[in-house]
Amino acid sequence: MNESLRAYSGAGVLVEQRNRVLRNTYWLLALSMVPTVLGAWIGVQGGFSLFAGKPFIGFLVFMGVAFGFFFAIEKFKNSPVGVVLLLGFTFFMGLMLSRLIGAVLGNFSNGAQLIMMAFGGTAVVFFGMATLATTVKRDLTGMGKWLMVGAVMLIVAGVANIFLQMTALAATISALAVVIFSAFMLYDIKRVVDGGESNYITATLAIYLDLYNVFQSLLSLLGLFGGERD
Repeated sequence: MNESLRAYSGAGVLVEQRNRVLRNTYWLLALSMVPTVLGAWIGVQGGFSLFAGKPFIGFLVFMGVAFGFFFAIEKFKNSPVGVVLLLGFTFFMGLMLSRLIGAVLGNFSNGAQLIMMAFGGTAVVFFGMATLATTVKRDLTGMGKWLMVGAVMLIVAGVANIFLQMTALAATISALAVVIFSAFMLYDIKRVVDGGESNYITATLAIYLDLYNVFQSLLSLLGLFGGERD
């Protein structure tokens, strides 16, 4: 009897811990939108572009800075410094997003509407994947390696298109990115729900990258197929 009570109590504590991690992840995810928007606004106002002139060099610089943040966030994930680093990273990603936002606003008369549509679509994907993650009972651990393969292929195709500049390839990459990173979102949220990820800073970083890529890809697609020129 005592063993049953201890087991029940332990399960309750475990569920509460998972709920706390998920709750903290969602709060930090919401907070991370603030520096992202700020970085995007500053980037648009200042005409920031890391890829101007030599896109491939800009891509290498971006990857170097991003992985530097990843390393630092992982190192300090158990301290408040990790939160500060994560917010710094989201500001940097906002700066990186400003080139696309500036192009949409500058080239299309309905640019602001396209941005809101991309934001709305991303929100729908997030709430859909979050709901699915809390209801589906199947173990999704096996999805991780296949999704990673897909992400690597997208990166390779994206680097290739820096030189090819093919609109059809860009559209294909964006469409596949929406699918792959939506699935990644489900996978990452499900890991928190199942207790596979117990650090809310690490969880926030993963889900943030999923959201970022879905938004960016949706906006690219909307610009390609729904943009109205003056």
